[in-house]
Amino acid sequence: MKNFKKLIVWQRSMELVSETHNVVAKLPKVERFTYRDQMVRASISIPSNIAEGSSRDSRKDFMRFLRISLGSRFELETQLLMLEQNKIIEAKFLTAAISFNDEVQKMLHTLLKK
Repeated sequence: MKNFKKLIVWQRSMELVSETHNVVAKLPKVERFTYRDQMVRASISIPSNIAEGSSRDSRKDFMRFLRISLGSRFELETQLLMLEQNKIIEAKFLTAAISFNDEVQKMLHTLLKK
């Protein structure tokens, strides 16, 4: 797979990056240093690794990069749940990011099973 832009999982993960930016923009000033960079890096890692893996010559390499994307996705989910659990951001502002994150997970699992 050379044209990663055609992969729906890549497209959805790009939307997840945008939604992550929306979430971190709502962070209270005191929490920005703690969460912002880590969450943005985790979200950016997801489509970036899908794209990088798609350029590899072997299916095995592609799968390895999909697993890295999946790990970043779980990292981001943990951070979103921390924001909710610690009442740093209201749950209603996290719903879209959590939904995109779940969708990306399902797509990555499907690709890894094929």
